[in-house]
Amino acid sequence: MSNFASLQYFVPELFLTAAILVIIVIDLMLKGDKKIITGYLTAITALIAMLLAYHQYDFYPAALFKGMIVLDSFAIFFKIVTALATVLVVLMSLPSFRKKSEYYILMLVVTLGMFLMAEVNDLLMILVSMELVGIISYVLAGFKKEDPKSTEASLKYVLYGATSTAVMAFGFSYIYGLTGHTNLFDIQQALMTGHTNPLALFVAFVLVLGGLGYKIALVPFHFWVPDVYEGAPTPITAFIAVGPKAAGFALFARFLVTVVAHPGSAEGTFVQNVAIHAPMLIATLAVLTMTLGNLAALQQKNLKRLLAYSAIAHVGYIMMAFVVLNRQGLGAIMFYVIVYMFMNFGAFWIIEMMAPKLGGEEMDDYKGLGYRAPYAAISLAIFMFSLAGIPPLAGFIGKVYLFGAVIKEGWYILATIAVLNSAVSIYYYAYVSKVMFFEKNEDDADLPAVHTNVYEKFMVAVFALPTLVLGVYWSPVIKFAKNSIGFFFGR
Repeated sequence: MSNFASLQYFVPELFLTAAILVIIVIDLMLKGDKKIITGYLTAITALIAMLLAYHQYDFYPAALFKGMIVLDSFAIFFKIVTALATVLVVLMSLPSFRKKSEYYILMLVVTLGMFLMAEVNDLLMILVSMELVGIISYVLAGFKKEDPKSTEASLKYVLYGATSTAVMAFGFSYIYGLTGHTNLFDIQQALMTGHTNPLALFVAFVLVLGGLGYKIALVPFHFWVPDVYEGAPTPITAFIAVGPKAAGFALFARFLVTVVAHPGSAEGTFVQNVAIHAPMLIATLAVLTMTLGNLAALQQKNLKRLLAYSAIAHVGYIMMAFVVLNRQGLGAIMFYVIVYMFMNFGAFWIIEMMAPKLGGEEMDDYKGLGYRAPYAAISLAIFMFSLAGIPPLAGFIGKVYLFGAVIKEGWYILATIAVLNSAVSIYYYAYVSKVMFFEKNEDDADLPAVHTNVYEKFMVAVFALPTLVLGVYWSPVIKFAKNSIGFFFGR
């Protein structure tokens, strides 16, 4: 499709671009406390972009801008999810960033980048979209310039991001040299019909995996996660853990399905004549990721670092479904992304809400919280047990679908390792509840109750209700996810 004809299918992205420019101009006229209006406009903009993306759901799949990006139900699903993540994080940020209007504008730029990541169909667009998300994320991670931890987080994020992008670009150069194409579908056709060097192709795949693995925090490309999660502002930590990561999963899935797997197969058969051996490689990385994440989380005394290693472990669980790469596996990934968004945001919101009142994010700061702020403590326990996969919470259903997709295809050892890892994770998730409800410092006897305002309680409910409801009634969401597994192949 020509560039001009493609514009009618590019409405959400055009709207975001125009809104960013308009909000910048409006912000120039705002002073002092009125700059909070920028936050409200950002939330409204992201919500409208989400609705515009949903409006495209019934469009016929198409390749836009001469095959650079594609519009299909898979891309639309992740645009909806990432826009919703932006709305929720903006709502989380309003109490803390009332006068930081540039903060909200940067979040809209990241949202535009995530939209592009979900629909890329070309190696060059992969680099552009990932850098658009990455560079702005580095700035947001270091937004608290007066905090040394925030500055350190931003620096480490930049170093790891630049290195992984360079490695991925080197892998792309190999792929282009082997196939003569940058369009993903054309690359797949060249691999299917051509005579490529198996070793060179395997090296290229590993190099690309380095860049994509960094974006989703896959072991051994995870080293940036603990320090960035701890040092970044808590709402940004939550955002990085869900928004860009969801877009990264979408990009990773599209690359695998289009390039490495046979597009004509409903079951996503991996191409065998390219000697990549992708299933076993991905299975190995999934095991390493979930195991390292859970074992490292056992040692953490800082809640944000604990959730950082927890996030690594959850990447391992999700990667299991990439091993089978069929409709059931992709549906499980998409459903789990939604479930993870609510329970993870909820946990980080409790930290954002309570840290100023308790004096920190260390585990000891939360001793006796069950008596001083029962609403917040019970909610945090719900989020933690959902992350652990305890029924009848949403995290349990999410893991059932992930594990079920693997078991159905005969990967019993992989599923067994995942179940054992999930059992290990119960310890550190439950330990948080133990600290809140069963431990008290000797000098805490006369400490007053920790009060929360109406807005804080409302935001807790926004995250807690889906975590509870999706544990008992999840069929509409899983149906929506499975109906969104539509890929466009072609130019």
